[in-house]
Amino acid sequence: MDSTRVTEHPTSFERRQPGADPADPRGALLHTPTQAPPAPAAALPAQARTGETPSTPGTATPCAKGKDPASPPDTTGPEHSQPAAVEPDTHRPRPVPEGIPAQPAAEPEKASGGGQERRKGAGVTPGQPTPMRRDGDRLRFVGAATRRIARGIDLDEIVMGLCRATVPTFSDAILVYLRDPLPVGDERPTGPLLLRLRRTDRIPAERDTEGGGFSPALQPEPAELTGLDTLGAELCEVRPGSALAEVLRGVRPVFTDAPAAHAALPELLGEGGELAVPGGQRSILAPLRGRRRVIGAALFLRRPERIPFEPDDLLVAAQLATHSALGIDKAVLYGREAYIADELQRTMLPETLPRPTGVRLASRYLPAAETARVGGDWYDAIPLPGSRVALVVGDVMGHSMTSAAIMGQLRTTAQTLAGLDLPPQEVLHHLDEQAQRLGTDRMATCLYAVYDPVSHRITIANAGHPPPVLLHLGGRAEVLRVPPGAPIGVGGVDFEAVELDAPAGATLLLYTDGLVESRLRDVWTGIEQLREKLAATAQLTGPDHPPPLEALCDEVLDMLGPGDRDDDIALLAARFDGIAPSDVAYWFLEPEDAAPGRARRLARRALDRWGLEELSDSVELLVSEVVTNAVRYATRPVTLRLLRTDVLRCEVGDDVPQLPRLRQARATDEGGRGLYLVNRLARRWGATRLSTGKVVWFELSKTAVQ
Repeated sequence: MDSTRVTEHPTSFERRQPGADPADPRGALLHTPTQAPPAPAAALPAQARTGETPSTPGTATPCAKGKDPASPPDTTGPEHSQPAAVEPDTHRPRPVPEGIPAQPAAEPEKASGGGQERRKGAGVTPGQPTPMRRDGDRLRFVGAATRRIARGIDLDEIVMGLCRATVPTFSDAILVYLRDPLPVGDERPTGPLLLRLRRTDRIPAERDTEGGGFSPALQPEPAELTGLDTLGAELCEVRPGSALAEVLRGVRPVFTDAPAAHAALPELLGEGGELAVPGGQRSILAPLRGRRRVIGAALFLRRPERIPFEPDDLLVAAQLATHSALGIDKAVLYGREAYIADELQRTMLPETLPRPTGVRLASRYLPAAETARVGGDWYDAIPLPGSRVALVVGDVMGHSMTSAAIMGQLRTTAQTLAGLDLPPQEVLHHLDEQAQRLGTDRMATCLYAVYDPVSHRITIANAGHPPPVLLHLGGRAEVLRVPPGAPIGVGGVDFEAVELDAPAGATLLLYTDGLVESRLRDVWTGIEQLREKLAATAQLTGPDHPPPLEALCDEVLDMLGPGDRDDDIALLAARFDGIAPSDVAYWFLEPEDAAPGRARRLARRALDRWGLEELSDSVELLVSEVVTNAVRYATRPVTLRLLRTDVLRCEVGDDVPQLPRLRQARATDEGGRGLYLVNRLARRWGATRLSTGKVVWFELSKTAVQ
């Protein structure tokens, strides 16, 4: 066979007419038979747009406005036949907007019920565009409609896409019912099957669709469709064995003039609802079936004066219902996954922030945009021995449920390491090892800082995180120079810590890169804008008063623009109040038998100096018990420290790592009652293991004596 010869076959809707030239690759669409048979007297005239006159002689004359529709049409050729001679390119369809299928050249109709009705002109108003009359029309419509439905991401977008794609191109109105509640995945629904009216669409009375492809020309709204907004019950229960249950179980779309479907209408639309549905195959009830079960139903309606649906339109309704149901299934699954991941992340974040001595805290967390709202940002504030506090902020790379889960594991690890009172650089080193154990691609950035309110110093170590910003009391904002380090998970990298001044009244701001980086700006531009924002906010309250902490966080978030929400944001602000040196008393005690007595005398002098003499008896008793337990096992000097803040705090440290346990002493025991007294008399108490030993502390309220 000659490889250069190409034979063009007619498509499914381009049937070759008798008498056409076989050599003509365009088939019979461009040629009429030599002897055209006369058309029936009642044949439907060819359609044309209003005011458009065919310029080629021999074409069928459109039905003009005002002309008697019963007058016989021109019988020079078959219905919608092409002229004997046309321009070479006139057979090419003109482009139309997506969602409205192009109308190809017409052909003689087969002898069928729908074709006979059209040839008699029944249900067609002169000047109206004809409905879809070919398989090719339906294919183009289904392709455009499914693309429009597939563009939806959430449930409402998919349902709206179904309605907008079908009204008015395929039907004049549509009612969409969905299961309430919608099952997710493999969940087995419990309780009765309930359908809720999700959306109702119809052609608005003021809409002009003239020349809109296959859209029906507008006429005064019939009573059946004028009340469509109120047609249909808001909620209906599908009873087992009912007519509606049988139709839904059948899955395939059906005409509502069928006995089973007609009996199902009162159950779906309410009593008397079936009377408002046009008869004569002008309504289709299509079950919406997802991957595992029926999740709803769609009712397509045409006006009484419109041409009825054809049997082939059931296939169109089936395609629309299938694509919509699968899209709804995916939207529900996506929504559930996003909800679970969002809840997972929020539950892993601190529910409330602690109130450590000498520092005030405030935080904010904002999820990312709706399309990627699940991330791995976290923040934390962990009280440490000696009235210190660890401030942590981190960001796991990625946006998924996996990122949220990794964030939870790293946050738990950081809390455990902080409880060991390790230096910041050691905490990051162990976090790096933990991230490598979780996987080769588990990476995160983190900044770990420890604030000491007694020494007014802060120690910071960084692992690839944006540097913090310190807002001084006078209104000056500076970006702290912290070694950047490598992200957690890289492995084999040493982290470096720096110690900086943390003056009273200053505010430290820790944040994730979502605050300063977006598609519209780079990270360093965002950091500079953040610094300027903090300085401008501090000017509003004057040089002697720092801005309120909560209001400062809100002002910082106001710097975000419309396109700056590409990532989630974690924000932690710490206001350093510190503890004045006059409110601190600190001593070293040798581990000997005389140490408890000396501790009582030192504590009494400090309380007298602070004007807290009424607490002397309780403090002396508790200090004596704790120091006695420390010197019994210690080999190095024991430390005793008293702190006066909103409470009176006592801390006793030794070099023994074993933590004391509260136990019930027996009547014959000589000891074991010291911690019992501490537990009964102190407001709070605890014991924390250090790298060099432990610290036992207790607090007494001083409110009653002020």
